[in-house]
Amino acid sequence: MIGSIDRSCARTRDWTCEAVRVIEADANRSADTHLLRYPLPAEWGVDLYLKDESTHPTGSLKHRLARSLFLYAICNGWVTENTPVIEASSGSTAVSEAYFARLLGLPFIAVMPRSTSPEKVALIEWHGGRCHFVDEPGAIYTESRRLAAELGGHFMDQFTHADRATDWRGNNNIAESIFEQLALERYAEPTWVVVGAGTGGTSATIGRYLRYRRHNTRLAVVDPEHSVFFDAWRDGDTSRTSDKGSLIEGIGRPRVEPSFVGEAIDRMIKVPDAASIATIRYVEQVLGRRVGGSTGTNLWGVFALVSEMIQQGHQGSIVTLLCDGGERYTNTYYDDGWVAERGLDLSGPQAVLEHFHATGEFRVAY
Repeated sequence: MIGSIDRSCARTRDWTCEAVRVIEADANRSADTHLLRYPLPAEWGVDLYLKDESTHPTGSLKHRLARSLFLYAICNGWVTENTPVIEASSGSTAVSEAYFARLLGLPFIAVMPRSTSPEKVALIEWHGGRCHFVDEPGAIYTESRRLAAELGGHFMDQFTHADRATDWRGNNNIAESIFEQLALERYAEPTWVVVGAGTGGTSATIGRYLRYRRHNTRLAVVDPEHSVFFDAWRDGDTSRTSDKGSLIEGIGRPRVEPSFVGEAIDRMIKVPDAASIATIRYVEQVLGRRVGGSTGTNLWGVFALVSEMIQQGHQGSIVTLLCDGGERYTNTYYDDGWVAERGLDLSGPQAVLEHFHATGEFRVAY
């Protein structure tokens, strides 16, 4: 017996087409983010650039991911008109997804640890989202699935879909943008690109792109304290888990996420939380602005690589990401009381940073 089933619906297809148009129009109104020079002594022979992702409409690197995730979910037919969207997020991804959900008239719920910064919670709610808190960081996944099932919604699941939602071959992804902006610099092909591991999507996109475009650039991924990515990558054990959440919001996970592609990474660097926080406080004086904790993690790893290049007599450039602005962390990383309550001593990393900027030597003892 021959038969057919037609599940198409003109109304659904019309909504999908309009939703894609709305998202693409929003992207078309947004200029690319700037590539800033970080001042280093000319005699070092190393140029350092920060891709300033804080200039996106929602203020962080996660704006790119949220756009890609919505397009991916819509074009897969997972999100349609009035679909509640649920996401597990420690903050910035949820801020950006709340923005796109409101753009499309969709309800949005962010499932997050109760320790998420108040500034990020306020931003999510300002964009029309609702925050749903859990006490254990690892519970965000199961709680997100439960809510999606209960509400008949869609769990966006950035940690599973980040590496596949973005076109790593190009199409104005962050890697292609970096290389286009470096085209007229003296070291147009950087020696290193340095990023953090959160979902794993950014490192996967950049690592794949470097190979696809046959660049000699290497990819270094920094990982904060209490995150499992570094240990799992070092030992080849993707089952590694941790019962402690990372203090550095946006990067670091208690498990190896499905979007993390370790084979695309050339080097990983473990960064203590105190070092990440000391770095953002130090570079405020250099940049004249505050940056978020993940940017501090990035720069701590970058400074180690700069020193290594100097010691080896190599000249070249390094690119990293300025992931978001420091205004989101006034009551956490920039609050002395908050730092003291967590038993963090910033004096050691502060001395390392001062010595590095004066001499080019990066002396750390873990």
